Amino acid sequence: MTDGSPQPRQAQEPPGSTGEMDPRPRDRMAGYTGRGLLDGRRALITGGDSGIGRAVAIAFAKEGADVAIAYLSEHEDAEATAAIVRGEGARCLLLPGDLGGAGHCRDVVEQTVNNLGGLDLLVNNVAMQRPLDGPEELTEEQWMRTFEVNIHSYFRVTKAALPHLGPGSAIVNTGSVNGLRGNKSLIDYSATKGAVHSWTYAMALVERGIRVNCVAPGPVWTPLIPSTFSPEKAADFGKQVPYQRPAEPDELAPSYVFLAANQLSSYYTGEVLAALGGETTPG
Repeated sequence: MTDGSPQPRQAQEPPGSTGEMDPRPRDRMAGYTGRGLLDGRRALITGGDSGIGRAVAIAFAKEGADVAIAYLSEHEDAEATAAIVRGEGARCLLLPGDLGGAGHCRDVVEQTVNNLGGLDLLVNNVAMQRPLDGPEELTEEQWMRTFEVNIHSYFRVTKAALPHLGPGSAIVNTGSVNGLRGNKSLIDYSATKGAVHSWTYAMALVERGIRVNCVAPGPVWTPLIPSTFSPEKAADFGKQVPYQRPAEPDELAPSYVFLAANQLSSYYTGEVLAALGGETTPG
């Protein structure tokens, strides 16, 4: 798919599985060589079982970090990610459960600190979406659920993490091009991603020495796509950008390493890094 060839029509039930995707995404950082940029760091990655989260977890491990992965129920994907992380000599803690609940948001931080001995890096990455044909279809239940997962979990996990973070720590949030320009079929999702961007700007904790940044990707080939879009939309996914294809998770993970590593991005905080496949950033 990286050569621009289309992906076949396909569909899955949410939250989706990497093993059922055709083609499989590149999400294992196979050609990536770490340089010790995150040696000794302890990281918590929400939505870390597959897609962008998996690639980030593996890249962090290759850079020397131990990793905790919070995810919903995709146990097969999570175990596969953990095996690769551990193969890099890093510890990996798996934390299944629903981050739409406030208690679990606090729990994943507590378990990370207790098992890894502390917390230095937080990647808020978990997300859900459900496309609509029009705004009349958007129910109160869907609106609230999307906000609980996509932005309230970011706030809750971060709030629980802050007492454990200090000078030199970093938080990286996952936004979206849909939060920059909106998407008429993803109204609630777009609203949450716009909130993630604004929250990142507001949370730049310069005075505390904690850097807070965001990566806002365009289309990315992850299990979220075939499990939420129609087979037709999944087949056409990513063709609208100048690259005429979606990004692979492996292409985005180095941006998270960049924003997490003080050696590379010590002057960056309150930034939204847009990886849009050749599009001009909206606005």
